[in-house]
Amino acid sequence: MQLIRGLHNLQQQHRGCVLTIGKFDGIHLGHQAVLINLVEKAKALGLASTVMIFEPQPEEVFAPDEAPARLSRFRDKYEKFKALGIERLICVRFNRAFASMSPESFIKNLLVRQLGVKFLVVGDDFRFGHQRKGNFDLLLDAASRSGFDVVSTQSFKLESLRISSTQIRQALADNDFALANEMLGHEFTISGRVNHGDKKGRTIGFPTANVLLKRCKSPVSGVFAVEVDIAGEKVKGVANIGNRPTVSGTRSQLEVHLFDFDRNLYGTYIEVAIKHKLRDEKKFENFQELHNQIKVDAQTAQEIFAI
Repeated sequence: MQLIRGLHNLQQQHRGCVLTIGKFDGIHLGHQAVLINLVEKAKALGLASTVMIFEPQPEEVFAPDEAPARLSRFRDKYEKFKALGIERLICVRFNRAFASMSPESFIKNLLVRQLGVKFLVVGDDFRFGHQRKGNFDLLLDAASRSGFDVVSTQSFKLESLRISSTQIRQALADNDFALANEMLGHEFTISGRVNHGDKKGRTIGFPTANVLLKRCKSPVSGVFAVEVDIAGEKVKGVANIGNRPTVSGTRSQLEVHLFDFDRNLYGTYIEVAIKHKLRDEKKFENFQELHNQIKVDAQTAQEIFAI
């Protein structure tokens, strides 16, 4: 799959495509149905199947405090698009300058002139351009005059697949991981590269692999029984997802203590599957209390895995 970062990297050879535009957060079963149909349509027309996403997501620019927690990061999306057979991924840097583009310019200059879109799939609630004035009806009108087709994502997936990223976030908030996984069509995971933490865990006998969540707001928080994929090897453990109030933490972070594992993971990319919530995150008065609680958490997680 070809990755095109930024509209300035679009070339003449990228003209002519079957395109869908969206956030595709989580790439759940509904998304997958749309993408599979997109690939088939592109093959039928002899064109490149193309997905356009935005980084950061629009809400994260205009209302960062109210932006929904992400189900998937860019790398997660990239891997799933690739697995589904998408040929091109266009990642547009979303900022206020891009958002100020008029709806007419978005259609004429980007969709028609630069991309040469022949078939477009978007949600019927898709809004675009300055002050979000562009809508599905405007696309339909422009399509009839510019020689491309537009269809709604609702008509491009099974009617029974009424799944949304919002529903999945709610299932995760309710700790119903089985339901979330069913809607996703895969396990909910949090992934990232292990970096150096403050190494306080090892001082109390529970060394952890630390992954900064950066600006990505996690849809889950607390302490969980987890299974970690390390280059194909599955290792069970217990994880804390949150701000670590006992050490006055401010950054959102994933900390995983792996059972019966002592290899150096710094720089390694890991994927953490959430299996069961043990408790909410809590501030302890001292490290001894924290040590005692982690010991209980680890024992509880091991008992859950033994069932």
